[in-house]
Amino acid sequence: MVRELGFMGGDFAGTPLSPSVVHALIEIEKGGMTARELGLQLRLEKSSVSRMLRKLIDSGDVSETPGESDARVKRLSLTTAGERRVSAIHAFARTQVIDALARLKPGEDRTVLNGLRLYTNALGGPAAPPCEAQPIEIVAGYQTGLIARVTDMHARYYARASGFGQRFESVVAGGLAEFCDRLAHPRNTIWTARQGERIVGSIAIDGEDLSADGTDIAHLRWFIVDDELRGGGAGKRLLDTALAFVDAQGFAQTHLWTFSGLHAARRLYEARGFTLAEERPGDQWGKKVLEQRFVRPRP
Repeated sequence: MVRELGFMGGDFAGTPLSPSVVHALIEIEKGGMTARELGLQLRLEKSSVSRMLRKLIDSGDVSETPGESDARVKRLSLTTAGERRVSAIHAFARTQVIDALARLKPGEDRTVLNGLRLYTNALGGPAAPPCEAQPIEIVAGYQTGLIARVTDMHARYYARASGFGQRFESVVAGGLAEFCDRLAHPRNTIWTARQGERIVGSIAIDGEDLSADGTDIAHLRWFIVDDELRGGGAGKRLLDTALAFVDAQGFAQTHLWTFSGLHAARRLYEARGFTLAEERPGDQWGKKVLEQRFVRPRP
């Protein structure tokens, strides 16, 4: 890894710069950083940071601005030339990673990601809690980026699990966008599981589409949890939240459609009163599967 990433060569990330200088530029890109803060991030001595910054300022990549409250404190920022250089660094890195991931088999990219995350957390020691330890918050209603993120989770998961492709992704995105236009209806709600600012799960109750003929049916839709959190309880919380809403609204039944073979999800449904009511072949997703309809009566 050290050899392929270029740490042992004279140049790094497609630049004539050392790894520490490239790291410094990426940190400075975030904005508002001081020399002291940069040294802490890079774990370098003050004198080393000072020499590095002097070279970057002289080369025209970095500028210093006196702090508003204390002019002795200098805030670092990229110049226009520095922004161009960092953009090129990011482009080089993206190409390097994309080329490597392209050689992996389907699903192996997730294995690499999880392995790197585990190893990074182990290197950090007890002071670096894993992503899964961060609190999960269940949030009701539309959130910025919801349609794109929920579609992305569905597309990626079902591409691996069921071999679905563009047709499935288009159906999910179109249906979800249409549903979000109807969220003002009091019997329609969507919830997201959030970890910080990131959406990591979703579930929705559509109270209209299956009740159009006068029946009183809640449609459970877009239930998914990100791969990284699957099996950690976030799915149970989302499902219980949605079913509590169903019961409070007094729906006579709750229906959901899924596919044969999703055993973990089926166990969740059956533990909460759903029973298999119908099975039929279907190809609306772009591939033939055995579709299943589960029904939960009002408790």
